[in-house]
Amino acid sequence: MRPQVLSSTLLLASRFSTTAAASTSTCRAARTLFPSASSPLKTCAATATRYFSSTPVTMAANSASLLEAFKARRSIYQLNKELPVPKDKITSIVQEALIQIPSSFNSQSNRVLVLYGAEHDKLWDITSEILKPLVPADSWDATAKRNAGFKAGAGTVLFFIDTTVVSGMQEKFALYKDRFPVWGEHSTAMLQFATWTTLEAEGLGANLQHYNPLIDERVAAEWKVPANWQLTAQLVFGGRAGEAGQKDHLPLEETFKVAGA
Repeated sequence: MRPQVLSSTLLLASRFSTTAAASTSTCRAARTLFPSASSPLKTCAATATRYFSSTPVTMAANSASLLEAFKARRSIYQLNKELPVPKDKITSIVQEALIQIPSSFNSQSNRVLVLYGAEHDKLWDITSEILKPLVPADSWDATAKRNAGFKAGAGTVLFFIDTTVVSGMQEKFALYKDRFPVWGEHSTAMLQFATWTTLEAEGLGANLQHYNPLIDERVAAEWKVPANWQLTAQLVFGGRAGEAGQKDHLPLEETFKVAGA
């Protein structure tokens, strides 16, 4: 099963026709625009190109759709437990991302735990329990409200690095010993981004949290996580009960250079 990372046929179609309406992140809506498409999930991009071929295209259809998915990935903090897709599809997406994300020397140091329903709720109850004695009393209400927002979601993906894999690579390739922990962080970051983007492409909302290492021991004890799994992040997901806030970008003149073009 390949996750549908290319998020929206109608987003794609809007690049070819200004009359195309906004739609969901799947190709189902494309059946109305493109009735001849026999398999929208596989042919929607090609069909859009055929129907709007008279308009110049400045970017390949597949890369345009992928970039649209990147843009659509935002931090959604207003979540609910009404998932727009079945849990088994979410599980399959996370599994496929775990398999496909690169790692240094193909070391495959990423590990994942997905929590749904009551297990998800338990995680955020544990987090609140750990944080309460650490947070100043006059700040607790805001912290409690924030954690309640996470608990209101439908699930959490917990990302880990297998430190045994990292140490094994350090022993095997001593020349790069100091780099393998960094490369492990690179790989888990790619996995987090890929999972987040793909879930949002399926219509979910999500936000990424980092309550490690405060919750590491309790997580390990509660869900029998191996001692060599180091927690790196928690992706909270659920139905969208709100939208993302405004996001500003630094000028490209300050952040980007090109040479040899």
